[in-house]
Amino acid sequence: MSRIEEDGARHAGAAAQAASSVYVPSCELTQGQPPPIAANGGLSFMAFDRDGDAGTATAIEAALRQVAEGEVQEVLERYRSAPPGPIETRWGLGFRTWEECLAHIRANDIEVPEGGVAVPLRYTILEHPTYAIVSSNSLWRDPARAAEAKALWEDDESYERQCLYFPQVLRDARRIGEYHPGLSPFSPECMDRLGVSLAHLESKCENFYDAAEVERVYYPEIEKLLFEFFPDATDALVYNHDVFDKDYAGDRTEDQEAKNPGVNAEYVNLVHNDLNDNSGRVRCRELLTKNLRNFGREQRCTEAEADAKMSRRFMSINLAKPMETVGQYPFVLCAWPSFADQPYITDYRIYDDRVGETTRFTYRPDHEWYWLPRQTPTEVSMLKCYDSVTDGSVSRWSFHTACIDPTAPDDAPCRRNVVVRSYVFF
Repeated sequence: MSRIEEDGARHAGAAAQAASSVYVPSCELTQGQPPPIAANGGLSFMAFDRDGDAGTATAIEAALRQVAEGEVQEVLERYRSAPPGPIETRWGLGFRTWEECLAHIRANDIEVPEGGVAVPLRYTILEHPTYAIVSSNSLWRDPARAAEAKALWEDDESYERQCLYFPQVLRDARRIGEYHPGLSPFSPECMDRLGVSLAHLESKCENFYDAAEVERVYYPEIEKLLFEFFPDATDALVYNHDVFDKDYAGDRTEDQEAKNPGVNAEYVNLVHNDLNDNSGRVRCRELLTKNLRNFGREQRCTEAEADAKMSRRFMSINLAKPMETVGQYPFVLCAWPSFADQPYITDYRIYDDRVGETTRFTYRPDHEWYWLPRQTPTEVSMLKCYDSVTDGSVSRWSFHTACIDPTAPDDAPCRRNVVVRSYVFF
């Protein structure tokens, strides 16, 4: 019995006693993939529910325990105290700054294919689970927990020291067929093999800053695109979106009640994936039974209906479309086979009523990265965040990041795009 199976069996009783509103996903592991670097052997914190808190109290305790043990800080101090210049890591040379890494790339004249570029990409250097107590968590406003809040805040402030830049080559995603003969980037086969693909869309949405118009016009367009892209799909649900525009001068405020995600000023400059084995299922269940943070079609599934729907294959797909041709801060994607044998590192996002899970990855020189140089408004990049198929026959996910294009003109406009999140059911 594997470590994950043992943990699952050990905590089965706790899961069975959890409140009916708390969904505990079964432990999954892709065939051929090593166990994740995670708390509880990969078991969801939902299994540690206390009176309907979905395991949030246990997760905060785990975060505080990791801070008190000090092992993470010892790792970070070792890198912080390294001499100036490149830092030797177990995965290769890393750099504290983007500029240092770019200088290394240029000094070594790293070869790139047609349409490609060599860039610094930012990876975590921690092979430990990480914890983030979200800003809405009541812990931050509880005077009785001020000492805990201070310890967790100081730990979170070390975020910048948890990452280094590493050199990578981006290939042109439009040329995927050159790297994988016979494979079209505009095909479901590409998504199955690589976890990334491309699509074409001419949207009739005129104002992507108007959340109501995006939901009314753009969501149905994307659902139609998904049905056409995946002809075997039985349902496609677009449930929320984000707008990215560093130079936006209007109101950026997020308003969950009004289904308005606001406008992001920052691009996520860290190699990551939005979901993992647990959260891919938990997020789907939340949408089907609770409509939790669902900006799209209202779902009215009973728990039994959700179980039936999730007993068949389903996927989470993110789709990114520019509002204008991308000049700077391109969105870049990594192909599944190049990290299929690499464990992911779980990042826990702790709310008052749920523990979300995203993933980070350490650097490997053979990661297969793709971008769309000067991506146009009709080009949609698609990345898989989760697939329920675990037998190793298809990609489970991609990971992604934003980066700086060193070949772009100094006055190149920063990326203005909309990213929608969806589930596709079969």
